Amino acid sequence: MDETNAFDNAIKQLESASKFCTCDRNLVEILKYPQKIIEVTIPLQMDNGKIKVFTGYRVQHNNARGPYKGGVRFHPAVNLEEVKALSLWMSMKCAVVNIPFGGAKGGVIVDPKKLTAHEIEHLTRGYIDKIFEFIGPMKDILAPDVNTNAQTMAWIMDEYSHISREHSPAVVTGKPVDNEGSLGRDTATAMGGKYVLVEYLKTKGLDIQLLSVAIQGFGNAGYNIAKLLHEEGALIVAIADSKGTIYNETGIDPTAAMKFKLKHGSIKNMPESIEIKTEDLFSLNCDILIPAALENAIDHKNAKNIKAKIILELANGPVTPEADLILKDKGVNIIPDILANSGGVTVSYFEWVQNLSRDYWTLEVVDNKLKEIMLKAFNDIHDFANLKKCTLREAAFALAITRICLATKNRGILS
Repeated sequence: MDETNAFDNAIKQLESASKFCTCDRNLVEILKYPQKIIEVTIPLQMDNGKIKVFTGYRVQHNNARGPYKGGVRFHPAVNLEEVKALSLWMSMKCAVVNIPFGGAKGGVIVDPKKLTAHEIEHLTRGYIDKIFEFIGPMKDILAPDVNTNAQTMAWIMDEYSHISREHSPAVVTGKPVDNEGSLGRDTATAMGGKYVLVEYLKTKGLDIQLLSVAIQGFGNAGYNIAKLLHEEGALIVAIADSKGTIYNETGIDPTAAMKFKLKHGSIKNMPESIEIKTEDLFSLNCDILIPAALENAIDHKNAKNIKAKIILELANGPVTPEADLILKDKGVNIIPDILANSGGVTVSYFEWVQNLSRDYWTLEVVDNKLKEIMLKAFNDIHDFANLKKCTLREAAFALAITRICLATKNRGILS
């Protein structure tokens, strides 16, 4: 059984949810195919004078509802099938929160940990140079993803503006605030996830202060969700980063864990915690499990060992379709990625609007707008799931598919 092909998994999710839609099947069929696939080679002179050639991708899945939108990741495991899947999920995600974007995604096959800052900058600029004609504030807007950050986005804005001979902040979101980024963008994914989780717990009559949480992934999303839930009174019992996993049944302070990681390069060997195997995190006796790293973290092998009753998917595609079925049978409730982590693209939309209007908002305004959108999206999905007797994932996909198909039909793409 091969559960590693992310695009096959995305198509399975699409097909499963489409049963709950009344859309024209021909319109649904369109969503199985990206509109455009761009592959580029990026020659880079390394600091030692040698030339290395890197491969990059940009997949533009669907723009029926607005310009393409999606992040760029730098990772050695990047491949075309993964980028295609991520672009499809972005189309769904934007439709779920009902913002006027389509979906896209980009990636470069590289281990940025083996490059200097100077080399990463020139790789970023080389990537933008190669895809320049396909992107733009009204074509395709980029954003941070795995191993890219606000600094990477500032380089993208600068390179695009340099080539176009026009100041173009709206070509990319997730920029530093000093470079016309939006307040609240750095914590948006986790903040959106928190709003959705807290609202979900209300529907179940559960008190977050009585619940324990395990988090796989301790980057931007993982750290911020740990911090936010810790502040809400939840007990963070386990955290995993790429080098190790720590556990403490009496609780871990996420701020202290991040300070330790920044000093030592990992949370591994953090005082007042015990080291456990990474795979054991998924079988911990906790209430909420949050995968916040890469795809396919939960598959048919480890799904049967999961004891948590709630999974909040902050990563993209962390649960395979096969694992989904196992977890459904076990009574595990999954808050799906296209809802749970859509806070990031929502505040990216806010940043884009602010860039275009040249009117910048306070953090309070951003946060209030984010909460309003996330709660509306959750309640739409929750109500649909209850009406159709389906899972939250099926409901989220079905609503997204319906919205995209309606936009496609209205535009007259099919005769």
